[in-house]
Amino acid sequence: MNHFFKVKTLEEVMALTQEFSSVGSEKVPAADAFSRILAQDLIAQKDMPGFRRATMDGYAVEASATFGASESSPAWLDIAGTILMGDIPGFSIEKGQAAKISTGGMLPKGADSVVMVEHTDLIDETSVEIYKSVAPLQHVIDAAEDFAKKETVLSRGTFIRPQEAGLAAGLGFYQVETYKIPKVGIISTGDEIIPIEEEPAPGKIRDINSYTLAGFIKEAHAIPVCYGIVKDDLAALKKAVEKALEETDMVLISGGSSVGTRDFTIDVLSTLPDTDILVHGMSISPGKPTILAKAGKKPVWGLPGQVVSAMVVLKIVVIPFLNKLKGLAQQDQMIKVPAKLTRNVASAQGRRDFIRVLLEKKDSVLLAKPVLGKSGLIRTMIHADGLLEIGDHVEGLEKDTMVDIILL
Repeated sequence: MNHFFKVKTLEEVMALTQEFSSVGSEKVPAADAFSRILAQDLIAQKDMPGFRRATMDGYAVEASATFGASESSPAWLDIAGTILMGDIPGFSIEKGQAAKISTGGMLPKGADSVVMVEHTDLIDETSVEIYKSVAPLQHVIDAAEDFAKKETVLSRGTFIRPQEAGLAAGLGFYQVETYKIPKVGIISTGDEIIPIEEEPAPGKIRDINSYTLAGFIKEAHAIPVCYGIVKDDLAALKKAVEKALEETDMVLISGGSSVGTRDFTIDVLSTLPDTDILVHGMSISPGKPTILAKAGKKPVWGLPGQVVSAMVVLKIVVIPFLNKLKGLAQQDQMIKVPAKLTRNVASAQGRRDFIRVLLEKKDSVLLAKPVLGKSGLIRTMIHADGLLEIGDHVEGLEKDTMVDIILL
């Protein structure tokens, strides 16, 4: 069967994320929630912290009792008591009184601010002088200042960093509903590909792509499942793809995406039941001969065999689809930094170019140095810190142009 590229733009391909759904969800302990994606809104059941809390060591006071206080004219307050960490004050502050308090302590009734201990002088066990006035709620976290009861504190689709995990714990969520971690099947194809422990004979090359792709998948907080090397055999590739579809949520086929007599990926996908070819060719470089199919509800990618092309496509295109499977609200998580281009860069109109660049800082300015080389040279990615994206209708960029670099 002959197949021809029907090239789609990058925007057209990225719009296809809507064709796929997130994986299922499960409850996990708060201790295991880091790097997961919330599958529920977290709503505060109580105010947080729930009481007025000191943020400084010093004296809890009613702010108005300190107004006008200075070193030359200090305010004189009676000490009503001492509040230890974790204590519930058993007394109230009257006008003209203060209570000794530590950071994190609960303010007594009648107090609305804290004077830092550095701005006080203890006269005796019952009196303190205040040398600086404070405003209401100064050096204090109010009862609902962090989060109020019934407030949505974290939304579904949020990536759980250490701070979000800590918040969930602080709100009493000992379990949280998160999306399951997607599994990504990786199949490396080609008669020329051999296992890494073997010595390559002329015309052979070790399997690089399985390891680079697996690394990117781990970096994206998903689980890579490698299915080894499949030779250029239609039946063998179909069997491997079927197995991967049974066991994983997304499948990557490295190699076999070009138009050629021995490139079987498109033929295998065309024979799978309930499978549609959504993309066969993208107007990007490197990575034009990329395939995307929908097998049932799962995405299957045919990636270029060239190692750099495969990595660029994975970083720019595949990871956002993986983020959709993970349940991430914002699929595009690429971090970009501004830099100055160190040389002219040519580009062809009608395609999106991604140029590898090395970043260097000189005189407080970040410089982007293009790393030149063919897409088969992995050293170009080893030397690169990021990717420079050049638009479809741009012929090139001039030296000293400020550009945004996608960090690798």
